[in-house]
Amino acid sequence: QVQLVESGGGLVQAGGSLRLSCAASGSIFVIDNMSWYRQAPGKQRELVASITRGGSTTYAESVRGRFTISRDDFKNMVHLQMNSLKREDTAVYYCNAWVVSLGNKMDYWGKGSLVTVSS
Repeated sequence: QVQLVESGGGLVQAGGSLRLSCAASGSIFVIDNMSWYRQAPGKQRELVASITRGGSTTYAESVRGRFTISRDDFKNMVHLQMNSLKREDTAVYYCNAWVVSLGNKMDYWGKGSLVTVSS
């Protein structure tokens, strides 16, 4: 079994910064893609940023240039540095990882971390 635990959410003023972290633990052989998703009230969950094992990144258009995703494979962690935050960035942010474990490859989700951006 694999667990993902997010940290670093909270309340921040518009224009400020936050750094989210997600730690994976359990029976992990290797972690493939790692991603951050978010879900705002009344909206569907959307992909924010993704990073491959090789370090290639993709971003949603709405966050490109403001957010940076990174990973630490020694610690099985993924981070999301969020700068120039806007009110519309308010959402619950979820960590997602594709994990190879015990011969199987599955995706896992964290429970989410709330980010609230105030004006």
